[in-house]
Amino acid sequence: MMQPDVAASMVETGVSTQFYAWRGHRCAYEVRASEASAGQTPLVLVHPIGVGLSRRFWDRFCEGWQRSGAQNPIYNLDLLGCGESDLPAIAYPPEIWAEQLEYFLQTVVKQGAILVVQGALFPVAIELCQRELGQTLVRGMVLSGPPAWPVMTLAWPEWRKNLSWSFFRSPLGALFYRYARRRQFLQSFSAKQLFAASEGVDEPWLAMLHEGSRDMATRYAVFAFLAGFWRKGYQEAIVAIPHPTLVVVGDTASSISRSGKQETPSDRLSDYLKHLSQGEGLKLDGRNVLPYEQTDTFVEAIAPFIARLS
Repeated sequence: MMQPDVAASMVETGVSTQFYAWRGHRCAYEVRASEASAGQTPLVLVHPIGVGLSRRFWDRFCEGWQRSGAQNPIYNLDLLGCGESDLPAIAYPPEIWAEQLEYFLQTVVKQGAILVVQGALFPVAIELCQRELGQTLVRGMVLSGPPAWPVMTLAWPEWRKNLSWSFFRSPLGALFYRYARRRQFLQSFSAKQLFAASEGVDEPWLAMLHEGSRDMATRYAVFAFLAGFWRKGYQEAIVAIPHPTLVVVGDTASSISRSGKQETPSDRLSDYLKHLSQGEGLKLDGRNVLPYEQTDTFVEAIAPFIARLS
């Protein structure tokens, strides 16, 4: 097994990008910790996939967590195809990111951690749980704005996924990505689909998406997500999750998928809690990107759950 090419030492002052080698690729991460973090259960953050998104999505959360006085070390990684990690032109099923996350936990974090997972990256956490049954890499999970229950439990046929991927890999797909990373589109999409209030779509958010999508090779991870490689039907796998799991849903949460349009936020929360063996739930003000749009509220809400597992 390859070892990280940079040691995962805790950062006492400031935050610097570090790298490790996985599957022959260079992958980026950062650590936020202090001397007081010793003995605390670490948080491992799993960022969403979308135009311009990377581990930078979590910057406000990281600052809010440290500002709250919590001492848990934070490991924040870029998934392959995103941010400062390598950007190979491949299809990305959730299994590949789960394997990367497992390797990261084994060789960088080197202890059981609490996963904090944003949105539709929940399938990556599910795949990881299936890989590590009987192990101790995951001590618990926080799910921020997971997808609508019908979206998580309805599998798409393989032909549909492959057809979508073929389109996105074509020159038309590249043109679409150039359109989708325009400021006007990003601002409109964010206001209509992600934030509870349009004023939440602030300049730092748009600047982050602009910078994160400058490299056209970032489109492959986005296209793999849009092609639906994660749409596998996960009801049985969710029931089998053995870890304490906190589900946090915005009180105006919505779904982009037609299969989830009729679901209310209360319905979503209820469905998850019916099926998770150790599930807890919270509903907060906000919509679909709670760690960004309601940072302090989100930090305060999840802190007691994390404290119990630390």
